[in-house]
Amino acid sequence: MRKFVVMYIDTHTHYTDEAFGDDAAEAVGRAVAAGVGKMIQADIDSAGREAMFSFTEKFPDVLYPMLGLYPGSVNKEWRSEIEAMLPYRDRGIVAIGEIGLDYHEGREFCEQQKQALREQFELAAAWDLPVNIHLRDATEDFIRILADCAHLHLRGDLHCFSLSHESYMQVLKYGDFYVGVGGVVTFKNASLAETIKKIPLDRILLETDCPYLAPTPHRGTRNESAYIPLIAEKIAQQKQIDVAEVEETTTDNARKLFGI
Repeated sequence: MRKFVVMYIDTHTHYTDEAFGDDAAEAVGRAVAAGVGKMIQADIDSAGREAMFSFTEKFPDVLYPMLGLYPGSVNKEWRSEIEAMLPYRDRGIVAIGEIGLDYHEGREFCEQQKQALREQFELAAAWDLPVNIHLRDATEDFIRILADCAHLHLRGDLHCFSLSHESYMQVLKYGDFYVGVGGVVTFKNASLAETIKKIPLDRILLETDCPYLAPTPHRGTRNESAYIPLIAEKIAQQKQIDVAEVEETTTDNARKLFGI
């Protein structure tokens, strides 16, 4: 007999982003009403961290925080940013994230990004936490670092998954990784819709990355966790299974990985 009521879990949100303004709490309520019973908040850097944790703590057993330094926030002062993370260890964190590599806007700090990623991998291993990975235009470097860190036995998820199936199989050689599937899977002609046909359901997590990347038919508007069922429906369609199976399995996956 199952010990919990099946619900959706949104594994990547940003409810303290300025796009939510004064109605972030209402958006959380809409998500719960839509059957999304738990949401995980991604961390970016020290500038917004306290606000994120304070907001998250207003919704116990609904919102859960990550702790990490986003690659787009990495600069020459990255070490002090990681030191600023340490006092938050006992604030209920469920993952180190979002962390990773992002060369889309340029490579000025690519070496610092790689160093920061390695140190946060070590932190995740020391604290026995999963990692939440942001990866954009840096796949080769990421896999190389992951291979170097295979001894850490990392586990986590690839947020906003966009890799090929072949690259994902390479990632699995060096760690226990799920894929985070969000609104992009609903976009017309999105290659992700075909890729997920090859990825087992027990490797998939649902996410929104709200307020970004709203699924069709809301594309171009502010995203919310309440739209998670639309993502689940698209995955069910692509895999030709019942949406209830997507809900149950992805929820099991999220509970297993994040311990929530």
